[in-house]
Amino acid sequence: MSVTEALFTPLLAAGPGRPLITHYDDADGSRVELSRATIANWAAKTANWLRDEHDVEPGDRVAVLLPAHWQTAGVLLGAWWCGATVTDDPAGAKVAFVVPEGTAPGADVVAVASLHPMGLGLRGQELGGAVDFLDDVRVFGDDFTPWGPTPGTTPALGRSTVDDVVAEARSRAETLGITGESRVLSTVEWTQPDGVLNSLLAVLAGGGSLVQCSNVNADLLPARRVSEKTTVELGGAA
Repeated sequence: MSVTEALFTPLLAAGPGRPLITHYDDADGSRVELSRATIANWAAKTANWLRDEHDVEPGDRVAVLLPAHWQTAGVLLGAWWCGATVTDDPAGAKVAFVVPEGTAPGADVVAVASLHPMGLGLRGQELGGAVDFLDDVRVFGDDFTPWGPTPGTTPALGRSTVDDVVAEARSRAETLGITGESRVLSTVEWTQPDGVLNSLLAVLAGGGSLVQCSNVNADLLPARRVSEKTTVELGGAA
């Protein structure tokens, strides 16, 4: 069973319409809220794209060089869903996801994620041989069925196996006090492995919802705590 199936599929079955990620980017003033079902659709499209377009199989390396963002959540969950090993080292990766103008030396395929708040592609920008991920992935299916189970011993995040990542996410959720009623305000960047485990996977494991803030303006956080009714805070922002 993949990380996505172990941590995310139960949430989807229990309440697909519930909010999963509310993403603020204080650099452009955007706020986007996505339900469990919507993130599941992006993850399924990503998994189908990786497997069917780029032959990614369980254990193959996929580099994710993206910041904390709702698009990154879809990429990570999609990569795990098809059994990929997520890494932050592009060398030798079958696919590497990068920001606009980002690089991924040594990756077979470089996919640029626009990080546009509404999920738009790059609108014809010159990509220098890379692919526009948002435009490419859009035509793939909203449902994903693995061809076979992902063994728990398959590396999932760096050198940590699927079983290790799932157990660690559940342990961190318990330590951080994240439950199904938690609304988690996070300013944690999604570095690998700790940032991804603490800010994304722990929230999934605990069954909560995430208010993720990027390019943080600390002056805006007090009002955001009130408006979003957050109950747990990660990142130690003022």
